[in-house]
Amino acid sequence: MMRYVPKSLFGQTLLVLVTGLAVALIAGSWIYSLDRGQAIRAAGGFAAAQRIANLTRLVEETPASWRDRIVTGISDQAFRVTLSSNAPAFDQAESDPAVTQAISDFLTEQLSLGSERRPLVAATASVGRGPIMGHGPGPMMHGMGPFGVFGGFRELQVALPLANGQWLTFATVLPESGPGFSRQFLVSMGIMAVVVLTASAWAVRRVTAPLGELSAAAERFGRDLDAPPLPETGTMETRHAARAFNVMQVRLRKLIENRTRLLAAISHDLRTPLTLLRLRAENVEDAGERERMLSAIAEMDAMVGAALDFARDEAQTERARATDVTALIQSIVDDMDDAGLPVEMEPSEPVVLHCRPLALKRALTNLIDNAIKYGKTARVATKMTPTSLTIMVDDEGPGIPEIELTRVLEPFYRVEESRSRDTGGVGLGLAIALSAVEAHGGQLTLRNRPGGGLSAVVTLPRT
Repeated sequence: MMRYVPKSLFGQTLLVLVTGLAVALIAGSWIYSLDRGQAIRAAGGFAAAQRIANLTRLVEETPASWRDRIVTGISDQAFRVTLSSNAPAFDQAESDPAVTQAISDFLTEQLSLGSERRPLVAATASVGRGPIMGHGPGPMMHGMGPFGVFGGFRELQVALPLANGQWLTFATVLPESGPGFSRQFLVSMGIMAVVVLTASAWAVRRVTAPLGELSAAAERFGRDLDAPPLPETGTMETRHAARAFNVMQVRLRKLIENRTRLLAAISHDLRTPLTLLRLRAENVEDAGERERMLSAIAEMDAMVGAALDFARDEAQTERARATDVTALIQSIVDDMDDAGLPVEMEPSEPVVLHCRPLALKRALTNLIDNAIKYGKTARVATKMTPTSLTIMVDDEGPGIPEIELTRVLEPFYRVEESRSRDTGGVGLGLAIALSAVEAHGGQLTLRNRPGGGLSAVVTLPRT
C-alpha cells in the first residue's frame, strides 16, 4: 500500500488535502441528501395537510345533496377521499405519535374544531427520516415552524367529523423525494472540487518549490564551488534557509581555498629542504647509500606533489565548458600509445558534455595508467544512453579483493603494503579520479571482471 503513496513532499501534502476534501464532500453530500429528502417530504406533508383542510371546508359548506358528487370528483388514485356515516378504524401500530399530534393540532386550528370534534390521524413514519437517521430536523427545516415534523411521515390517513355527523376520510402517500444528487448538484460539486484542488495544488507547489530549489542548489554546489548563490526570495522561512545556505556556501569555499593555499605553502616550504637534501645526497661517496637516499627524497617529493594536486583538484577552479569526451579519451590513448604503453580504445561516437576537461582528463589518465601499471594492458570503451555516458577501463591483472574495492578509492590507501613509487605510488591516483568524477555529478565504481582483471566504470550524466 505504501508504494502508492507519493514520495515527494508536494505529492504527500497534496494527497492529504485531496483526501480531506474528498471526505468533506462525501460527508456533506450525504447530509445534504438526507436533509433534502426530509425537506421535500415536509413541504409535501404541509401541502397535503393544507389541502385536507381546504377540501374539508369545501365539503362542509356544500349542500348535503352535492357532497357525494364533490367527494367523487376530488378523489383520485394518489389522494383518496371518501364520505361515510361512521368513523373509520385506523391502524396506529406504526403511526408516529409526534407527527400524528402535530397534524391533528394543525387541522383543529385551521378548521376551528372544538374538543368534541378532534380529527383521527394515522401517519406512518418514513425510513431514515431526519438528516442523520432521525435525529431531529435538518438545516433545511429551519423556518418551517411546527410543519417540520411533516417530513417524518410517508403515508397519511385523516378522518374529520362533519357537523351533520358524517366522516370525511382522506388517504394519501407522499411522493418520493427523487434522486439525492441531481445533475446540477453534481456539476456544481465538481466545479467546486476542481477550483479547490487547483488552488490547493498552487498553494502546495508554492510552499514546497523552495525546497526543490534548495536541493538543486546543494547538488550544484557539490559539483561547482563557484556556483551562484541561492536567491533569497519567498516566505520568511524560505529566505532564512536560503541565506543560511549562502553563508554556508561562502564558508565552505573559503575553507577549501584556505586549505589549498596552506598545502601549496607547505609544498613550497618542503621542496626547499628536499632540494638541499638532494644536493647533499649527491655528495655521498657510497653509491648504494646515495641511491637509497635519492630514492627516499624523490618519493617524499612525489607525495608532496600528489597531495597538492589532490587538493587543487578538489578546489575545482577550472571552468566547465562543452567538450567532446570521446575525443578527449582518444587523445589520452594516443599519447600513451605513442609512448609505447599497451592501451587501446574501441571505436565510439562523439559525445559532447558540459565538463571540466582538464580535471576529467586527469581522472581518466589515472584510471588508464592504473590499468596499465597493475593489469598489464588497458582497454577503453564507452556506452551512451539518453541520460548518461559510461566509460569502462578494463585490464587483465589479478583484480582487487572484494573487501578492498571501496577502500582503494580513499586517499593514501593502497592494497600493497609497500609505498615504493615503482609499485604503487602514494595512493592518490584513484582518489583524485573519484573526486573529479563526483565533481561532475558522476560515479566511479570498481569491479572484478568474471574472466579476470579489474574494470573501472565511470558514469557521467549527460544533462
